[in-house]
Amino acid sequence: MEEKVRLSDIAAELGLSTAAVSYVLHGKNGMVSERTAVRVRRALEERGYLPRAAEVLLAENPAKIVGVVINAHKKYETHILEDAFIASALNALSAETAGRGLQMMVKTVNGHNDFDGIVSFATMWNLEGLVLIGFCHAEYDHLRERVRIPFVVYDACGAVAERTCAVNIDDRHGGFQVGEYFRLCGHERALCLSDNDIDMDLERWKGFREGFGPGAEFLLIPMTKAERMAFYREKLPQLKTFTAVFAVSDYYAVDLIHFLQSSGVDIPGDISVAGFDDTPLCGMVYPALTTVRQDTAARAKCALDALLRLRAGESPGEILEPAITLPTKLVVRGSTREM
Repeated sequence: MEEKVRLSDIAAELGLSTAAVSYVLHGKNGMVSERTAVRVRRALEERGYLPRAAEVLLAENPAKIVGVVINAHKKYETHILEDAFIASALNALSAETAGRGLQMMVKTVNGHNDFDGIVSFATMWNLEGLVLIGFCHAEYDHLRERVRIPFVVYDACGAVAERTCAVNIDDRHGGFQVGEYFRLCGHERALCLSDNDIDMDLERWKGFREGFGPGAEFLLIPMTKAERMAFYREKLPQLKTFTAVFAVSDYYAVDLIHFLQSSGVDIPGDISVAGFDDTPLCGMVYPALTTVRQDTAARAKCALDALLRLRAGESPGEILEPAITLPTKLVVRGSTREM
């Protein structure tokens, strides 16, 4: 029978106190140097150390565990798990893991400022792998150097590498479908709204511009709601010069509809509004939101398929080069109209 690894064994091996190793294990890295923290994390992972609590849980529940790590970006304003897109993604992943006899654990982190928390999470629970949501290329590229288990990335905007697979959606074609639809409806000036101009939002904007043509314009909006409402009030005369607006998420589209309606603008009589994702928010506004649908269930299935294949030793290239990209589909509802 294999002897269990103890925290004191790892401490002795590294020439450290048990307390120092415990600090790193529980994310208290301010108590030790970064160099020491790196040494400890590497040793914990290489030796397969499990704290007593995790050991007991895993003994009682032999089902394997998949970790889902979500970047709690500041635009969510501390309500990350209440966001309709995140909730839909988690719901689909939960159903998919349960259907495979797996357990799912969820952790929210503050991006690159909390990489130690991700490393501790992966080590403490001896995870099969990770599904990352909401991270940029630089973040998951850096994380790959510190986490040895495989992970799958939602919306990876860049090349994937060892122990990593990306499950994307066709953001560009989704934006293109909205732009083309607005053009065919007779709109001559259309606006795209986003809180950034990089990664998947940039692809949605590029597609929108390609589909609509030279009358398409782009406007960068603030991330926090209070700042965004003030920004809209300031820009209201400019907004009224457009007859169609494409927001790169349902959240921002619904947000805009509420603002415009409170300002006396008729939707879609004065301005047609479309979003992206087809979350439950689309039915929580009147008129119902025209949007781009992504299949969250298919995405969850692809993510788990890829993760388990990586865990079994397959390389990303054996799964699909360079990433899995799922289709998107425009769903027309009452928030848009023909001119």
